[in-house]
Amino acid sequence: MSIRATTSIKDILWPAVFTACMAWLVWYFPRFIVFAGLANDNLNSGYLGAGPIDFAIMAGAVVALVMGLRHARTTAGEGVIETPIDRLSLFLGRVTMLLVVILVGVMFYEVMLRYIFERPTLWANELSLWMAGFIFLLSGLYSMQQRNHIRIYLLYDVLPRPVQRICDVISTALICVFAFAMIWGSWNEARDKFLRWETFGTAFDPPIPATLKPLVLLVMVLVALQAIANLIADWHKGPESHGVIDEGEVEDMIQTARAQHEQGRHD
Repeated sequence: MSIRATTSIKDILWPAVFTACMAWLVWYFPRFIVFAGLANDNLNSGYLGAGPIDFAIMAGAVVALVMGLRHARTTAGEGVIETPIDRLSLFLGRVTMLLVVILVGVMFYEVMLRYIFERPTLWANELSLWMAGFIFLLSGLYSMQQRNHIRIYLLYDVLPRPVQRICDVISTALICVFAFAMIWGSWNEARDKFLRWETFGTAFDPPIPATLKPLVLLVMVLVALQAIANLIADWHKGPESHGVIDEGEVEDMIQTARAQHEQGRHD
C-alpha cells in the first residue's frame, strides 16, 4: 500500500510543481524579455531583468517537467504510452486537470464574494478566462493522444484495414497542413504580441494575448506531432471498430418512444 501511495503522490506532485513554477514564470516573463534585450520601452520602464530567483524557478520548472515525464503513467481507461510525445501529452493532461481544479476554486471564490459578501474581485473573471484558454488548448493535445477527438466512424469502421490506413494518412496530413498554415499566417502576430507582452486592458490586466496567441501555435505543433506519432504507433495494429450497436438498448428506446407516443395520444 505504501508503494501505491508514493506513486500516487508522484503523479500529483510533479504536475503541481510544474504548474506552480510556470504560473510564476508566465506572470513575470517580461523580466526574461528585458534580460534578453528584446523588450520595448514600456517593458524596460516597468520591469527589471530576470534575477537569480527567476532562473531558479525556471530550473525548477525544467526539473518538474523531466521528472513528470519520467513518472508519467496511465490510469484505468487511458491508452498506453507508446511514444515519447505520448508522455508529454499525458503529463500536460495532468497539468490541465489541475488547472480545472484551480479554475473551479477561483470561480467558487468569486461567487462567494460577489453574492454573499457583496465584495466582488477585480481579477477572478479575467483569471478564469485566461485559465480556460490554457485548459482548452492543452486538453485538445491530451484528447489527440487518447484518440478521443471527434471522428465520424460510420464509413471508417466498414473499410478494410489497408483503406483505414490511407484514411489515417490523409487525416494526419490535413492536420499537419493546418498546423503549418496556422504558424505561417500567425507567426509574426504571435511574436509581436509576445515581445511587447500585450495585456488584456482591464483593471487586472493579465497578459492574455501575449500568452495564448503563442500557445495556440505551440499546441498546434504538438498536436501535429502527436497525430504523426499516433499514425506510426497504430500502423501495424488490427482493424479498428468503434461502438458496437446494442440491439437490446435500441429496442428499449423504441419501446419507450412508443409508450410516450401512446401516452400523448391518450392525454
